[in-house]
Amino acid sequence: MPSRDAESRERDDEADGLRKVIHVDMDAFFASVEQRDDPSLRGKPVAVGGSSGRGVVAAASYEARTFGVRSAMPSSRAVRLCPDLIFRKPRFEVYRAVSQQIRAIFLEFTPHVEPLSLDEAYLDVTEDLKGIGSATRIAEEIRRRIKAKTALTASAGVSYNKFLAKLASDQNKPDGLCVIRPGEGAAFVAALPVRRFHGVGPRGAEKMARLGIETGADLRARDLSFLRQHFGSFAEYLYRAARGVDLRQVRADRPRKSVGGERTFFEDITGAEALRQTMDNIVDIVWERIERAEARGRTVTLKLRYADFRTLTRARSVHHFVSGKEEFGRIGHTLLEELMPLPQPIRLMGLTLSALEREDAGSAGDGQLSLL
Repeated sequence: MPSRDAESRERDDEADGLRKVIHVDMDAFFASVEQRDDPSLRGKPVAVGGSSGRGVVAAASYEARTFGVRSAMPSSRAVRLCPDLIFRKPRFEVYRAVSQQIRAIFLEFTPHVEPLSLDEAYLDVTEDLKGIGSATRIAEEIRRRIKAKTALTASAGVSYNKFLAKLASDQNKPDGLCVIRPGEGAAFVAALPVRRFHGVGPRGAEKMARLGIETGADLRARDLSFLRQHFGSFAEYLYRAARGVDLRQVRADRPRKSVGGERTFFEDITGAEALRQTMDNIVDIVWERIERAEARGRTVTLKLRYADFRTLTRARSVHHFVSGKEEFGRIGHTLLEELMPLPQPIRLMGLTLSALEREDAGSAGDGQLSLL
């Protein structure tokens, strides 16, 4: 257990970080847009993505999710889970236009908007433009305005830091609102299963269960040295998260340094062919995001996390902008082949494009996207 001094520092950290933060997350955004624009799809299981053998699900409707279909899942597996699944090709120009409508609504209330993707963003409304004062009322009004403007639903989380606001937005999905008030964060986190923490995938949750950690309260009962012993550099994040502490600020319109994604697996991946197939799937997903962001970059980075939570990264740069998906995938595969055979199975794989064109103008920030 932390000492009295450690507990005092935690309280001070939490107090210093008190803001009014809203996390808005559109409900099954891509699939919902498709159902909105094609009434024949409403109430049916819909997946946005490629339906071919190597295709990947980019988004799934709630009807499809009841069968276990999830984003980043190979389309072949999705069809096995839901034989009646209806596939639609992505229409990113439409999704971008809707996202711009939503962003305009956010900016009516605060200039402090940090987009995470087309369908979610953090808002700092500590000082809101309309003088409403209540973050909860602002979140309710934003959700109402989005529904009226786009005919789509959004879920929102309201709290005093980003970590808690994001947890809250997922609490009552779809079309829900959850508020975690000052003083309630630690208790809220204590009651959650650890698999709800961002970055803790199924295998990570299994490892924690073997260590007797199943809830936020169990995690908080472990000191930092224990967490470092078992989770390495991930320990600092887990230690703070178990206490509901997050000192990150909402950073408005931060430029990207990279575009990428990572996926945590339900089962650890081993074997050369399985690793190569996984790389193909991640290339498909990440290149889709690169095209959506209209990004051009020179450096490709591979990230692997082993079953014991050790993380390895390898990068390769070229003198020109990566020319397309084929070259991006070829570099990713080359980085992977140079590491094989791997010493143990992996629980996570990620791929990122960086050294973006925007960096040449001196921009900073991080546009890493998660496939979790």
